Amino acid sequence: MKFFIAAFMTLICFSIKAQVIYSKDYGSPQNTAIIFIHGGPSGNSNLFEATTAQALADRGFYVIVYDRRGEGRSKDEEATMTFKESFRDLLGIYEKYHLNKAVILAHSFGGIIATLFVQEHPEKVSAFILAGALFSQQETYDHILKSASTHFKNDSTKIAEIAAIELLGKHTADYRKRCYEMAGKMNFFNMPNPTTDSKNLRDAFEESVFYATNVRNHESPIKFYRNETANNLDNQPVLRSILKKGVPIYAIYGQEDGVFSATQLSHLKNIVGNKNFKMISNCSHYLFVDQQSAFLQFVAQKLGK
Repeated sequence: MKFFIAAFMTLICFSIKAQVIYSKDYGSPQNTAIIFIHGGPSGNSNLFEATTAQALADRGFYVIVYDRRGEGRSKDEEATMTFKESFRDLLGIYEKYHLNKAVILAHSFGGIIATLFVQEHPEKVSAFILAGALFSQQETYDHILKSASTHFKNDSTKIAEIAAIELLGKHTADYRKRCYEMAGKMNFFNMPNPTTDSKNLRDAFEESVFYATNVRNHESPIKFYRNETANNLDNQPVLRSILKKGVPIYAIYGQEDGVFSATQLSHLKNIVGNKNFKMISNCSHYLFVDQQSAFLQFVAQKLGK
């Protein structure tokens, strides 16, 4: 009897644990599957889900969104935020939606996670799309601080703040946080000239349930940098190795996405190839909102739709 009780309790715990990960699918399972990997740590897939998931499904794709364990709607106080945990949960998404292969579509920090996942499980990936995705982190941080030094050259308070950031450990959550805060102060995440379409998408998001549930776990970066030793990565060699494994890589970025330098993007273009790389003008970090039509067209074209 004790054995059966123990087995039953194990099954209950397993079921509860399986429900931790928030996910939702859009479109027909008969179509090419795309899994969206959101940014972070402390991000979620709300904005993409609210504005773009159905639009992409309408183009003939089977779109799956999810929030990583411990982030967004996937609340889990026991989450470790490590890459290993992320890979395990992503494989669980494959299993839940009965996928043998899928296109991986990664945004921002999701690009770091996705690149390492594709390297480890190329057999699960039919194509890999970097959309405003990180790939060489220290180069990004250096670019932000260099830009800030020029932007705030006449502001002694900001110059002192930049100097203090540069003294921090490069593999700490505080360094990352303060670099991105500095980027925010330069409006690096804002669309230069919002269009009617982009405004409508933003307005609709802010009036939706997705905005109301736009939860951000600010403890996530702290956990990640405490538990994951492989941080502040340069994944350019990894991208090259993925191509050698036969997984096509496509890259689409905003012309005005200030977190990337022209040199970085030139290097990425050389890796993926000119025909697989696209820059969108009047577009910043959230390119699937800033210039959604161009974003959807690129994805559909590269995936043969």
